[in-house]
Amino acid sequence: MNTNAELVRDYVETVWNRGRTELAAKYLAEDLVQHNPQLPNGSAPLVAFVDGLRQQLPSGRFDIRRMAADGDLVFVHSLFTAADADAGTVVVDVFRVADGVITEHWDVREPVPPTTASGNDVI
Repeated sequence: MNTNAELVRDYVETVWNRGRTELAAKYLAEDLVQHNPQLPNGSAPLVAFVDGLRQQLPSGRFDIRRMAADGDLVFVHSLFTAADADAGTVVVDVFRVADGVITEHWDVREPVPPTTASGNDVI
């Protein structure tokens, strides 16, 4: 697997799923460029967001279903669930990696619908 993809997978598992935000500097550039419209730039606001989310949703977790890497970009297609009974939210994250840390982030998300016109799952 691509080294950048391994870094991103470890980041999602460690920081988001296990809530080990004290290790965020291992994965994130301090001046992280953030394209999520709800977060300002920098790793500190993201860490505060993760801490707050984990307090509200302690069982929240990202289940990575697919990953792809192209040069310095890593794409992650995952299912976020807040609790066991939650149908979840489909999330696609794009990370730019430079010098061994995540330097830029984009994401899009949508709730998992009960059905689809095609009959195919969205995740």
